[in-house]
Amino acid sequence: MKTSTLLTILSLSLCLFFNSSCKKDDKSSPKLIQLATSETLGQHLVDKDGRALYYFSNDYNGLNNCQGNCASVWPVFSLENLTMEDLGDGLNLSDFGTITTADNKNQITYKSWPLYYYAPSVNGTNIPEGSGTTTGEGVNNIWYVAKPDYTIMLVNAQLTGANGSNYKSDYTVGTGKTVYFSDAKGLTLYTFKNDRYNKNTFTNSSFSNDPVWPIYQTDKIIVPSTLDKSLFGSIDVFGKKQLTYKGWPLYYFGQDAGLRGSNKGVSFPQVGVWPVAVKDATVAPAVQ
Repeated sequence: MKTSTLLTILSLSLCLFFNSSCKKDDKSSPKLIQLATSETLGQHLVDKDGRALYYFSNDYNGLNNCQGNCASVWPVFSLENLTMEDLGDGLNLSDFGTITTADNKNQITYKSWPLYYYAPSVNGTNIPEGSGTTTGEGVNNIWYVAKPDYTIMLVNAQLTGANGSNYKSDYTVGTGKTVYFSDAKGLTLYTFKNDRYNKNTFTNSSFSNDPVWPIYQTDKIIVPSTLDKSLFGSIDVFGKKQLTYKGWPLYYFGQDAGLRGSNKGVSFPQVGVWPVAVKDATVAPAVQ
């Protein structure tokens, strides 16, 4: 009998003796979800075969909003009974969840964002994107690879103020989605019209008014590829770091109550005072 065979039998015997439920060597098979690194995009989520996973800006409410033809091009990423052993290094089980789609599929979510594959149509046939490619990045400015460390994400949602009125992107009354900035969990980010370039004019030194318009506290800049990273920065606000865009300090709205997709602040105290943060915002005015 060959030495390798004897070693295998001995190893199995020891395993059975000490542990009745012997587990596979973690290195024997790839993880079901893992991190890959792209030269242009950095770290992002992939499946066990190295196929990229994406998020959809229209999923502002944490639900699957990709049905019909959309679902053919962007198939859901589905797994059953995900465990920590299924995840690669740098991923936490607590960040993952599941939702049930309209057609009763079990879709994996990451940090409350449903995950998808990309399968573009080629001569009328949807061909799944291959391993190691990210051609779905930036499609229609609403599809992006799922990254573990975004500090800015893009949401595409209807603006509905605290007054119950719907607003278009120009803040006239009406319906129509607006693409705007959120944090990694889809919480809306705003700017304040009275602020100046890299100057927060709202928050007081005691932070007593911070619950009304909490500052977005971070100095890390991890953004979708369609945004210019150099336009972001951070400022010190009484010892805390606040992220900025084009010189505009970024805030949450307390009345959004941590609800993703909520953007009630657009009408508080009146329309135009606290607009959502958007890519095409003008540069903040200089401090006088």
